[in-house]
Amino acid sequence: MVKRLLLLMVVSLLPSCAGPSVLGNSPDVTVVSTEGMPEPTRVDLLSSNRPYLIGPFDKLKIDVFGIEDLSKEVQIDASGRLSFPLIGVVEASGLTPGELADELENRLQGRYVRNPEVTVNLEETVSQVITVDGQVDRPGLYPVIGRMTLMRAVATAGGAGEFARLNDVVIFRTVNGQQMAGLYNLKGIRRGNYSDPEVFANDVIVVGDSQARRIFKDIIAGSSFITTPLIILFRK
Repeated sequence: MVKRLLLLMVVSLLPSCAGPSVLGNSPDVTVVSTEGMPEPTRVDLLSSNRPYLIGPFDKLKIDVFGIEDLSKEVQIDASGRLSFPLIGVVEASGLTPGELADELENRLQGRYVRNPEVTVNLEETVSQVITVDGQVDRPGLYPVIGRMTLMRAVATAGGAGEFARLNDVVIFRTVNGQQMAGLYNLKGIRRGNYSDPEVFANDVIVVGDSQARRIFKDIIAGSSFITTPLIILFRK
């Protein structure tokens, strides 16, 4: 009798796993199909044309034209400073790469170099990141290095968690100032049913949570007589 009741509980929970996912009722959010999610524009990736400001732990390539010993790669420290030959410590945090180049030229001018020409290029930044949240082992912010796809993003966050709904993975993205949400089936991507979509800086990825599966696990933990067929039935 107890087994029969547990089976009925499991079957009653299954429809909640299979139904469509509600992404919210805001009229400002547009949900698009897996084939229709457009790529962000350059303006979107540059956060509405705001100039990039150097921050802690950014890596920069500094070139002083004609002086090889002063051309080097540097990393900004935790306080937003860098140490440069001849001129010592420079406050870099909050400056654009162009402003930092001007500052280095001013400090080198005359005393050390007659007419310095300095260029500063961003080599690596912690601002170009994606957010991976929901049912993954290590939710958080992750840098976008090279071409990043949805599967790689989830793998970078430690993979899908125990209670993840692989058919309920959402990518939130802003394109031309409009927030969009695309719903993806990670299991289908793994099987090759459709291609693994590319993700971009500022994307927010949320892997769904199966509350029904979580409840079912609690039933198993508290009942030593639950048999394997119930588990197989639930997974289907």
